[in-house]
Amino acid sequence: MWADDTEGNDGKAAFQHEIIFPIGEPSTAYAQYFIGNSYLARVSKEQTPFSNVTFEPRCRNNWHIHHATKGGRQMPVCMAGRGWYQEEGKEAVQIHSGDVIHIPANVKHWHGATADSWFAHLAFEVPGENTSNEWLEPVTDEAYDRLGK
Repeated sequence: MWADDTEGNDGKAAFQHEIIFPIGEPSTAYAQYFIGNSYLARVSKEQTPFSNVTFEPRCRNNWHIHHATKGGRQMPVCMAGRGWYQEEGKEAVQIHSGDVIHIPANVKHWHGATADSWFAHLAFEVPGENTSNEWLEPVTDEAYDRLGK
């Protein structure tokens, strides 16, 4: 087991029991790009780097783009809970444990937890050339609250 610190009577502790990787530490370095609290645990830095990213209910990241001239995609794999994923110009889709999202480079998108569920995904970073992330505007409460209705 990655984490034994699951004492307490809160949703975070209970959610840790549902996933095999640690929830990790508060994602303070990226907090400015999130609404709500997210957590980050680096799982591997070798070969294909990936992390576990955990979102508390209603937490979501801003719209953003993973730029690359070649490769450089992102591949979230939902481990537990329920979340949302949306590409610009398309309807948001709800994602569940076991779902894999293939996000092409240079596509504006966001992802995060549903209003009533914690959400954890493994974020695989597909290597590429001339890669960078561009963080954009937040997903407003008004837009978020319309999801699933």
